[in-house]
Amino acid sequence: MPNVRIATYNVHKCRGMDRRVDPARIAAVLAGVNADLVALQEVLSIRGAAPEEDQAAFIASRLAGYEVYFGENRKLRGGAYGNAILSRLPVRLTRNYDLTWKGCERRGCLRADVELAPGTLLHFFNVHLGTAFLERRFQGRRLLSLDVLKSPALAGPRVVVGDFNEWTRGLASRLMTGEFESVDLRLHTGRRRTYPGLLPLLHLDHFYFDHHLKLRDFKLHRTRHSLLASDHLPLVAEFEY
Repeated sequence: MPNVRIATYNVHKCRGMDRRVDPARIAAVLAGVNADLVALQEVLSIRGAAPEEDQAAFIASRLAGYEVYFGENRKLRGGAYGNAILSRLPVRLTRNYDLTWKGCERRGCLRADVELAPGTLLHFFNVHLGTAFLERRFQGRRLLSLDVLKSPALAGPRVVVGDFNEWTRGLASRLMTGEFESVDLRLHTGRRRTYPGLLPLLHLDHFYFDHHLKLRDFKLHRTRHSLLASDHLPLVAEFEY
């Protein structure tokens, strides 16, 4: 079975460090990543406007062979705002889970069941947690519930990626590392922090995966273009099943 290459990238509404909104620049960064599956957070989709304002679809149109799957969490500027998954592999099912806590901003987790080979599914989860302490505690428990990550309907290996917004080792991180393997950033990149890209102070973006998967390669995609395109950098992992 071939390896699968996965990336996670908070694109910050495609607003770069120069304050320009430029989805084409995000697409150029992803062309260099060359992943089979891409999890995007903070994506805006305004349909019926200029093509570049439907950001996930525009980014996919500038790349080769991707289908787009969008998980709307709330409305923004007359469009949909949330997470997106780009896939070059067949996707058999998608579902968007509501992770919203009380009066906080609406948050979600987008799932895609991806066919790695005939009869073999990978359950891919794209997460963007909140910024409040109690909010993330709720969201961590919600993720590790029987309705989401521990659902008995999940028959294949799971990969969970995204922006967890935990700048300390909070409950969500502890619950995730209790259930999954996680990527040791220092082992692969020589650093523990990845955000913001220009001067990393925090570790917000994470990769979690089942033990059925073997991590073959991992990198922080840090280039001149990626340092400008968003305040986050893409994280890229290659797995063998």
